[in-house]
Amino acid sequence: MLMWDDALLMPTLETERLQIRPCTMDDLGACHRLYLEIGWADMAASDSENRERKRKWLEWTVRNYEELARLQQPPYGERVVELKDGKQFAGLVGLVPLLKPFAQLECFGGLAPERAPFSAEVGLFWAIKPTLQRRGIASEAAGAIIDYAFETLRLGRILAGTEYDNAASIGVMRRLGMRIERNPYPVPEWFQIHGVLERRDRRPHA
Repeated sequence: MLMWDDALLMPTLETERLQIRPCTMDDLGACHRLYLEIGWADMAASDSENRERKRKWLEWTVRNYEELARLQQPPYGERVVELKDGKQFAGLVGLVPLLKPFAQLECFGGLAPERAPFSAEVGLFWAIKPTLQRRGIASEAAGAIIDYAFETLRLGRILAGTEYDNAASIGVMRRLGMRIERNPYPVPEWFQIHGVLERRDRRPHA
């Protein structure tokens, strides 16, 4: 019988082209470059400051794998996406905690902002190197995480968020079978587009 700790300590996952494994401290350089390339680093900070912040994040991420499992919490945190051919670093993917006013979305009730409470959901995160984008890597990696979340963790629902104008991320959500939900209100300004996928609606990942 599968123990909770075993289920929550996500193993290395494999797809046709990819290996999705836990991060290690050896990934610092690749992770640092990724965040610079996709524009998620602090442009006001120096390269050394950004690298140090990424080092602290990576140490926390690596420690969290076992600590979250020991606390019987979801296996939150990024994992490395590698191409099987040559073990090339392709990006990051993982599960993240979300705390947002989901009640504003139509599928959660469509309440006005002043009446909508915040609630917690399990979210899906991905970031792929620009040189490897538009090859279906994000969909393939995210699909493997979704399969694990539904089949092993038995989650009932998973979400992903992005901005109104991020057509690429919205396209990935659609390929994953997510229903696209748009915040019908202008506030909060950071709460814009969410993909929602219920376990019962999941199509087997090709």
